[in-house]
Amino acid sequence: MTDARRDPDDLDALRAASDVLGIDALLTVDERAVRDRVRGFVDAEIRPHIADWFDRGHFPVELAPALGRLGVLGMTLDGHGCPGRSAVEYGLAALELEAGDSGIRTFVSVQGSLAMGSIHRWGSEEQKREWLPRMAAGEAIGSFALTEPTAGSDPSSMKTFARRDGGDWVLSGAKRWIGLASIAQLAVVWAQTDEGVRGFLVPTGAPGFEVAVLEPKGSMRASVQTELNFDDVRLPASALLPGARGLRGPFSALNEARYGIVWGALGAARDSFEAALRHALRREQFGRPIAGFQLTQRKLVDMVVELQKGALLALQIGRAKDAGTLTPTQISLGKLNNVREAVAIAREARTILGGDGVLLEHSPIRHAANLESVRTYEGTDEVHTLILGQHLTGLDAFR
Repeated sequence: MTDARRDPDDLDALRAASDVLGIDALLTVDERAVRDRVRGFVDAEIRPHIADWFDRGHFPVELAPALGRLGVLGMTLDGHGCPGRSAVEYGLAALELEAGDSGIRTFVSVQGSLAMGSIHRWGSEEQKREWLPRMAAGEAIGSFALTEPTAGSDPSSMKTFARRDGGDWVLSGAKRWIGLASIAQLAVVWAQTDEGVRGFLVPTGAPGFEVAVLEPKGSMRASVQTELNFDDVRLPASALLPGARGLRGPFSALNEARYGIVWGALGAARDSFEAALRHALRREQFGRPIAGFQLTQRKLVDMVVELQKGALLALQIGRAKDAGTLTPTQISLGKLNNVREAVAIAREARTILGGDGVLLEHSPIRHAANLESVRTYEGTDEVHTLILGQHLTGLDAFR
């Protein structure tokens, strides 16, 4: 029997050992530089505080300008002060941010992929100039309002309506599970109109715009989710996103957010695995580290197998996105697999920590709770399963 126990305090060595397939070597120098820069930010600015933020149900809005300086807000967008980085670089950033906490990565996703992405793709030049530079810098915060109390997985049944009144629009209805709205200056709101679904840029201070924070929560506690009510909110014609018509507008943004989740979920899973591995190397029972027992090693190995498979899947999807060949079905496959496996890894990691695993000083239970939300938003397991089922059979099973 050999006894060359790995040092639980040498995280670089542990990560090198867990990269069994050598996936790190598939990344470019620039991609590793982005990853390392974001990882350093997470280590310095998020890890020391995240247990307290989660416990108090606090989102650190003061991080927004720092995330802007880090270059992760609207990361793949070009022009108007946006970073213009590659899809793989953004994916690696999302992974490292979610290794800190899903709530922080969700902020970056709502701000960059959903709100900024909608303005960048569908907005007028005036709208882009007004909002994108400030949002990229974290000086203005945006939200994205699509889901409603009775229209979650089926956005085509939304009831929020915008009617024309002279040269204005008048918005009425309600939205639910809307990230960031209580701290945002702007909401991208999707509504039915006589012309079909359209998008509107709605200042959160507009008369008739009401926000209620959804709490208390057992998941995503270091994040903000809200319910919105629109009581005849009057908007000028310039509030309309001119390029967005129909559900294609919000769906394009959702696919961007789902892409980030493919990578981000791996971060929560990796952090859970690393917490379990370090604990197993330190914790001794029956005269030896619990990492030396067969059942513990099986748990650790199963985690690494899924982490490695998930990383290859995310990288393949990222390369396809950078090449312009990525399809929504491929994103669904990535989101379904990586979040499902991340949930399993976080739960299993908690078991290795034993009773201590319920304390917030250890990350797996926090990640496990957060991932229940990640599993639900931007398409549930069931929705992505049916997207893939339709692709395989040609038959729509949603109804």
